[in-house]
Amino acid sequence: MQASHSLHLSPRASWLKPGPLDWAYAVVVLIACAVAFWQYDHFMDVYEEAILAGSALGLIGLGWFWKDWRWYFPLSGLVSLAAIGIYDHELARAQEAFWLKYLLSSQSSIMWMCTLFVLATGMYWAGVLARSALLQKMGSGLTWAASVMGLAGLFTRWYESYLIGPDIGHIPVSNLYEVFVLFCLITALMYLYYEARFAARQMGAFVLLIISAAVAFIVWYAFDRQAHEIQPLIPALQSWWMKIHVPANFVGYGAFAIAAMLGIAELMVMRGWLADRLPSPEVLDEVMYKAIAIGFLFFTIATVLGAMWAADAWGGYWSWDPKETWALIVWLNYAAWLHVRLVKGWRGKPLAWWAVVGLFVTTFAFVGVNMFLSGLHSYGGL
Repeated sequence: MQASHSLHLSPRASWLKPGPLDWAYAVVVLIACAVAFWQYDHFMDVYEEAILAGSALGLIGLGWFWKDWRWYFPLSGLVSLAAIGIYDHELARAQEAFWLKYLLSSQSSIMWMCTLFVLATGMYWAGVLARSALLQKMGSGLTWAASVMGLAGLFTRWYESYLIGPDIGHIPVSNLYEVFVLFCLITALMYLYYEARFAARQMGAFVLLIISAAVAFIVWYAFDRQAHEIQPLIPALQSWWMKIHVPANFVGYGAFAIAAMLGIAELMVMRGWLADRLPSPEVLDEVMYKAIAIGFLFFTIATVLGAMWAADAWGGYWSWDPKETWALIVWLNYAAWLHVRLVKGWRGKPLAWWAVVGLFVTTFAFVGVNMFLSGLHSYGGL
């Protein structure tokens, strides 16, 4: 139905001809990065200064390529700046100021993110089952709102860590609580891009399920283990490498999760389940392929960066640590998946099943290794 026309995509390479709004967005990003450099340069070494400059260029390029990013990123920053303004350099205000306590502190923002993702999941499913474009659009809006609160929450958490102490402050990607938030955020944003590009909001009913599962873990981990409390970095993580290795890794994880959930959707459609309510198998297969391709690219980059970090920290690029070994297994799994699709011409059911099984392999590399195996990466345990 809707899927029948969704392969007719919008023209590509329009980002190579930026318009006035693109340039205005670029100016905003450059100003924000200049302010960050002016305020926090004394905390940075030359590598972190290079990361800041590279991030500015990357954010500008992303905004030119994906137009929705031009409003999403500044809005998330404004929400976080509102929280920072209310803090007024006093962390104790998180429990005193109304807006911080119930909406804008990092923990409040992240809990709102969790709530909105769960609501979006229900709305997407209601839209699919009722064949309601309005409900699906509401699901999309809730997903955007959750993503704004999630990114704002991470920005604010970064600021809060410096309020605890200048030597405590760090980018919030250092423990399972923080990276699960990052996983939800990256997965949702990648999905929203594909949703708009393929005009197939029905996919959200499946992708948001894996995000809601991560949300359940975040809520349990925060309230049962008090994992939301900011802790000092252990020595192994006190490195600028973390700022680039971890985000790149989670672009891979998020993309592989999207592919797995769309693999489930494709298998259901092929069996005739909800076939008249979901995109065609061809559309699902194409999005699955694109997600795995971009995920594989970033996971490869993350693996190379991880090896370089290991050489810097431990004196060797590879030590067959359990985390490294399972990262290699994940990489080989998706390298083989791409090989049989691009070289052998496989399509459909085998690759859909493979993507689903790949999620279990990736999940074990992400969480299972920390729970059941010990090694140099054991600092990420439950």
